[in-house]
Amino acid sequence: MLSNIHAVNAKSFEISLWLDTRRAKQNNQYPVRLRVYSFADRKAKLYTTKFEYSEKEFASIWETTKPRNEYKDQKNELTSLFILATSCANELKPFNFDQFERRMFRRPGDGYNVFYQYEQAINTLKANNQLGTASNYELSLKSLKNFIMYSRGTEPSKLLFSEITSVWLTKYEKYMLEELSRSKTTVSMYLRALRTLFNSAIADNEIDQIVYPFGRGKYIIPTGRRVKKALSKEEIARLFHAKAANPEQEKARDFWFFSYTCNGMNVKDIALLRFSDLKEASFNFSRAKTMNTKKDSEEVDVFLTDFARQIIEKYSNKDRDPKQFLFPILKTDDNETEKRSKVQAFTRFINQHIKKLALSVGISGDISTYYARHTFSTLAIQNGASLEFVSEALNHSDIKTTRAYFAGFPDSTKKELMERLMDFE
Repeated sequence: MLSNIHAVNAKSFEISLWLDTRRAKQNNQYPVRLRVYSFADRKAKLYTTKFEYSEKEFASIWETTKPRNEYKDQKNELTSLFILATSCANELKPFNFDQFERRMFRRPGDGYNVFYQYEQAINTLKANNQLGTASNYELSLKSLKNFIMYSRGTEPSKLLFSEITSVWLTKYEKYMLEELSRSKTTVSMYLRALRTLFNSAIADNEIDQIVYPFGRGKYIIPTGRRVKKALSKEEIARLFHAKAANPEQEKARDFWFFSYTCNGMNVKDIALLRFSDLKEASFNFSRAKTMNTKKDSEEVDVFLTDFARQIIEKYSNKDRDPKQFLFPILKTDDNETEKRSKVQAFTRFINQHIKKLALSVGISGDISTYYARHTFSTLAIQNGASLEFVSEALNHSDIKTTRAYFAGFPDSTKKELMERLMDFE
């Protein structure tokens, strides 16, 4: 039984209260459902409410303009529910069920609560298998709570967007840098997550633009300068020809150089390669880091060098089913948490043993898998590759990203790269 009162918004949605008479409950009453229909999706959803009535009661309470005195309180409660649902739906432009459900069924004030918005974002990221980003948001949230504990001496239950001002953020930065001795890079990572929440809350009409504390004339997030390091031609030759002390060092070197010769491919992307990605002279892959962003989701085409072919032949899975992973780092039935754990473990394995091998031939420093990507980029330019070629090989969406990428290298490297640009005679 549908009510004779409903809300329609410019053919975007329709809301009504519905007595679900399909099956009576043990008390011979029927549950009242909130029915929401989306014209764009051409589908309706029914939401459970706390109300239940007989058909006669529902007609007397909801389907009459002036209910009897004994039903007035119940009429007011149903009206409040109806108005709340209509108000939540009206705030959405365009209407969509996900945002409607978040607004409709949360506690009053949750939309203004930064902690609530963090939790929602973390849940969404985990649902999308963006576990690394979700972890960063969790650390960011924990850091903000610790700062409030430090400032107030009590554990916070909520944090309103309006409380976060440029002064508040400056104090947080000082706390992180001076009290905890954290790096500017860490502060930047945590506050960029917070800034994203502000932008999302403004876009969803949760808060007004006027409370936005970031930007020119307000608070500027510090830029953590992460110096990128690359091996020289002489160093990479020494590392390649170094005598491995054990099978672990040999395997670490093999995969480090596989990364290097495959456009500086990171370990996660190597682990996710499947036999179906292999072509006759190359292979294609989509970077896991940017797979969830539209502008960076294009596939990377990697030419197979003789060395890369040797590594595939040496370490690939015996089962060559097209759906099988190329290397036995992951299993096809691993869930996302297991995949992340195994990739992290394999990355640690490479870093641990490549460092020992490097030290054995006089290459000091914390050499890691990141060096492979940076070394590929540097030597590609030094060998005459254009910035456009390197940008495509690194799967950067814009050449400005590539220029910014090189800005992290030491001045000596940048000088050599820039001088190489004039080496055309």
